[in-house]
Amino acid sequence: MTQPKRYVRDMRGYGANPPDPEWPGGAHVCVQFVVNYEEGGENSILHGDAASEAFLSEITGAQPWPGMRHWNMESIYEYGARAGFWRLHRLFTNAQVPVTVYGVATALARSPDQVAAMQSAGWEIATHGLRWIDYRNHDEASERADLVEAVRLHTEVVGERPSGLYLGRTSVNSVRLACAEGGFDYVSDTYDDDLPYWLDHDGHGNPIPPQLILPYTLDANDMRFAIQAGFTEGEQFFTYLRDAFDTHYAEGRAGRPSMMNIGLHCRLVGRPGRAAALKKFIDYAKSHDKVWFARRIDIARHWREHHPYRLPALRPSRMGLEDFVTRFGSIFEHSPWVAERAFELELGPAHDSAGGLHNALCRAFRSASEEERLGVLKAHPDLAGKLAAAKRLTAESTAEQASAGLDALTDAERETFTQLNADYVAKFGFPFIIAVRDNTRASILEAFTTRIANSREDEFATACRQVERIAWYRLRDMLPA
Repeated sequence: MTQPKRYVRDMRGYGANPPDPEWPGGAHVCVQFVVNYEEGGENSILHGDAASEAFLSEITGAQPWPGMRHWNMESIYEYGARAGFWRLHRLFTNAQVPVTVYGVATALARSPDQVAAMQSAGWEIATHGLRWIDYRNHDEASERADLVEAVRLHTEVVGERPSGLYLGRTSVNSVRLACAEGGFDYVSDTYDDDLPYWLDHDGHGNPIPPQLILPYTLDANDMRFAIQAGFTEGEQFFTYLRDAFDTHYAEGRAGRPSMMNIGLHCRLVGRPGRAAALKKFIDYAKSHDKVWFARRIDIARHWREHHPYRLPALRPSRMGLEDFVTRFGSIFEHSPWVAERAFELELGPAHDSAGGLHNALCRAFRSASEEERLGVLKAHPDLAGKLAAAKRLTAESTAEQASAGLDALTDAERETFTQLNADYVAKFGFPFIIAVRDNTRASILEAFTTRIANSREDEFATACRQVERIAWYRLRDMLPA
């Protein structure tokens, strides 16, 4: 049997009920500023690259210049190192707000005074890779070599290895390579959540250990000053940051605290007109009392302490066929074929919850022939019938019928159920099925007498829906909702 297709992307995440991050002081929001230090690490033939830089500058529609230096582009980047950095340094140190730096290793090596200033301010210096270049077309081996060299050079320049990584211009291999390196407290090359989370890859015998992910942002980011669909002046930047902050804060006050990332670049927001907007936002955020301003390493340490990695008990999308059917073959009463067919679907992390796997099992059930679905209906026992009296029900059915008190009927009630069961089966050809956990004895009897008047077509559809409802309850007992 060939291995069924599995979907590697996680479209579920924390779902409708994310965890309480338990931020220090009961903060409603964690606000985190990143200063990207890329100046001196960008594409340049001086750095051995094939062409000049064309990304994130004041030059609208810039294109690489193959084999040539781009003097204007170089000087724009130099502004970030020479002036923009120091403006941001003064702004954050005066405001006593902590900062994480994403430092390109070669850029840090070319800016010793700035590195010393970062360290004296207590800023965290995470790595932004070896060079500020695009890795999408790099082969895996050369990208891994650059990562190793980035850590080595960073350690040499800064005096300690980086605890965090954000590469930025990634390939499909970048995050996996970073996790496999094994030395990072966190990796930030995702934009997929408002909270940290643990990534454990595909789970199919992969030796890479679980990695803490601190998602980053491209929306609350001054890079939008350098793209067409972006900010044109500082007030737009401030307004966007304020509105994002207000949403985070209100949600936190309502019991769903989260994390607000703000991405900055020395050559962009370091310009005077934009720095004024940043200062305005810092003052605004500091005027609220339930805010935790943190470096990313502080967030990582907090998350490890309060939300350490825990291996889920069951992950259906990572099971083999035999284990999958053993676990879930009885969800649809005496019908393991439903689980067998669901296993062949494109399962992924989204199916590792009760709701997700329920959808997959129901798809297999709904796409079956009417005869096959009728077989599932017939596999269900009568309510309070002979099998129950003889204690020959499945464990699931026994518990379900007991939940509605059907195991403790009076003689008169049992006689009523027996007659209704007989009349129902005589008319429809399958047992009366109802999700007893939604009901009481009284409501079950009421449904019995109401539904027996249905047409067979309507009742067949109703019974199938009830089978699916029963399956959902059974899965909820086994998997996270």
